[in-house]
Amino acid sequence: MTSLDPVLDKDGVRLTVEDTVATVTLTNPDKRNAQNFALWRALAQAGRSLPGDVRVVVLRGEGKSFSAGLDRQAFTPEGFDGEPSFIDLARGTDAEIDASIAEFQEAFTWWRRNDIITIAAVQGHAIGAGFQLALACDLRVVAQDVQFAMRETALGLVPDLTGTHPLVSLVGYARALEICATGRFVHAEEAERTGLANLVVPGEELDAAVRDLAAALLAAPRDAVIETKALLRGVADRSYDDQRAAERAAQGRRLRDLAGLAD
Repeated sequence: MTSLDPVLDKDGVRLTVEDTVATVTLTNPDKRNAQNFALWRALAQAGRSLPGDVRVVVLRGEGKSFSAGLDRQAFTPEGFDGEPSFIDLARGTDAEIDASIAEFQEAFTWWRRNDIITIAAVQGHAIGAGFQLALACDLRVVAQDVQFAMRETALGLVPDLTGTHPLVSLVGYARALEICATGRFVHAEEAERTGLANLVVPGEELDAAVRDLAAALLAAPRDAVIETKALLRGVADRSYDDQRAAERAAQGRRLRDLAGLAD
């Protein structure tokens, strides 16, 4: 499938598809791609709207910043037009608050689906919800001016948009705690050294570097990549022997497919 027209273009999110590569773009550079409830719904819809033959999804932000995090208007009594504010949400029951946050998280969960590989192209600020959105992707290619920060604790909150699991997985518990509790910036050199970034490039080379990575990811057969991603994602929940068994089972499926003997 090749499309020059957006599959989705609403509430600060645009989804386009070219062959087997989809691009999700945050489109509100005047507000540094600050996030709100409508944008989260649009991101979740983008995940549901992906054509079945898409193999790689690129996430990028227009302008100087990837995403400066949550739009602070959400903390005001008036909130956004037609939307509850966080103050309104706080007045709900525990079950209602849990359900609202679970809905918000849907914008951040689909990026790790086994049938796609997702790449965040990150420049400038990626703060709070912006940092967590970058962490939702499988891979991160960043510009030299990148500034990651987890600022939720400074607001009296916790990171709740699925970012804590990948952050600990990438940098370890102690560094993740220090990054979250202090809210400090993580710059490009540290991001690459600690595994937050797969690749650091000059800002003007960011798009080209992402295109090259996407092309490399598409070189292998899709089913082999899907099986490999599932194997790697399951490591944390398996013992060494269980992982060996999972490898054998996955390889058996691949061998049968290659031999034309699949069930």
